[in-house]
Amino acid sequence: MPAVQNFGSIAVLGEREISLGFRLLGVTNSIIAEGEKGVDKFNELFGSGNFTFIMVSENLKRFMDRRTLDLIETSTVPLVVFVPLPGGGDEESIEKFAKRVLGVDIGR
Repeated sequence: MPAVQNFGSIAVLGEREISLGFRLLGVTNSIIAEGEKGVDKFNELFGSGNFTFIMVSENLKRFMDRRTLDLIETSTVPLVVFVPLPGGGDEESIEKFAKRVLGVDIGR
């Protein structure tokens, strides 16, 4: 994994609704991308070393291969969080997130 150059940099990747919403909140690295092209863009962001936190649309998860998902699961820099589309219900639970990021099982 490359060294992180800009500690604290955030990127958002996903559908128009997600990307524009985060742009309105001031996240300048908000990119509109879907499907296979979205996964290619994610891989570029993930491997760049320019970001410590990447938020990715939950919908891109289904286009990712197992190796990429396993890499996301174990990565802490950059930390990757999947963001559900408004009205969706397929988000990662707080318990799973805490276990993945902190290694702590808060569900017990």
